[in-house]
Amino acid sequence: MASLPEGVLMQRAAAGLAYAVIDLLSGAYGKRIVLLVGSGDNGGDALYAGALLARRGAQVEAWLLSDEAHPGGLVALRTAGGRVVKLSEGYGSLSGSQPSVVIDGIVGIGGKPGLRPDAEAALTLLAGIPVVSVDTPSGVCVDTGEVDGAHVAADLTVAFGTYKPCHLLDPAASACGTVQLVDIGLRLPTPAIESLEAADVADLVPRPAPDGHKYSRGVVGLRVGSATYPGAALLAVSGANTGLAGMVRYVGTASEWVKRHNPEVVGDGQAQAWVVGSGSADGANSALAFARASGVPLVIDADSLRALNGPLGVPAILTPHAGELAALIREDRGEIEARPLHYARLAAKRFDAVVLLKGRRTTIASPDPATPVRVNTTGTSWLATAGSGDVLGGLIGSLLAAGLAPIDAASAGAWLHGAAATLASAGGPVTASGVAAAIPAVIRSLPAVSS
Repeated sequence: MASLPEGVLMQRAAAGLAYAVIDLLSGAYGKRIVLLVGSGDNGGDALYAGALLARRGAQVEAWLLSDEAHPGGLVALRTAGGRVVKLSEGYGSLSGSQPSVVIDGIVGIGGKPGLRPDAEAALTLLAGIPVVSVDTPSGVCVDTGEVDGAHVAADLTVAFGTYKPCHLLDPAASACGTVQLVDIGLRLPTPAIESLEAADVADLVPRPAPDGHKYSRGVVGLRVGSATYPGAALLAVSGANTGLAGMVRYVGTASEWVKRHNPEVVGDGQAQAWVVGSGSADGANSALAFARASGVPLVIDADSLRALNGPLGVPAILTPHAGELAALIREDRGEIEARPLHYARLAAKRFDAVVLLKGRRTTIASPDPATPVRVNTTGTSWLATAGSGDVLGGLIGSLLAAGLAPIDAASAGAWLHGAAATLASAGGPVTASGVAAAIPAVIRSLPAVSS
């Protein structure tokens, strides 16, 4: 910011915001646009964008929530023919035509969670009108993705320079609507939160060496399922048996059934990684003890999570949903769902393991505080189906056995799993088996590996 003339970044942001609104409205001419303007730079962005929209023929009105609105932005809007009013005056103008869109420039990345009563009242009055938020929805906690009190629920958020944690992390991510990123030329530091894209996953997915063989490609073992839940074994094996590892071993009560559906799966023996817990019922503790004694990396799911009481002494990935994590660390489930970043980090530190906290936006934390937390953005609500977590555990296990670091195995596995669900659900509902079947197609569709 210090290397650029004053105001350049704001002008870039305002232009990106204005053109995003034009795209949303399929043009600006004749549209009525209300700006909710606070005292910060987001309010300035909204005012300058409003000036551009006014020059394109829109009827733009700025409702001021502060006496300290950006002075240059106010001049620009008035010069372009826009109208500037205090909040109470804006209310009276609603007796005519309804606005086409509301631009939320109330507070920015420096704002505290929650909204002042006057801002909340304005949003209530404008309910039902599409909202475009400037950079972040006002009222959410930008750095943690938490919400505390009233906040904007946007239809579109126009982010500047880079995504912020609240764009990725629930529950705030749910308030962002569609997020559109505008490059304003920032030089960015190493992030605390990151999200993999297809090219990143392509770089991580293991590929056979020219002289590779089934053992060098990795052997993943699974001790999952039970007489009560034999299907969990088949689903976990199907997630592991996607060609990412050289061999899949299965040990358990569903052995005959597993091998009938997956004839290439073999029995007991050494493995480079073990997956335990899915549908294991009463055998979960013994499965974990066996796998832990092997000294190789582990994926620990479902029933085996209950056996944990501290660090395992081997590299591990824990894959709880919010309810399982609540039981594991004795916290309220609602608190975990409200603060997934906090609790994923807490559990990763407590158990010295990578923690993959499942959810709409799965959050993956490393025990190393210097490693960025990863948030997975692939997937669909159709993925909320019985057995999908079993498939995910097996898939992550195969990546772990193939040599990926735990944080990479967990985050690449979550990305592939979500993308497979999206592919499989293109025609409607999908089952966990359908998700597993779609994984190889997703892998084949990844972009060419970068040099």
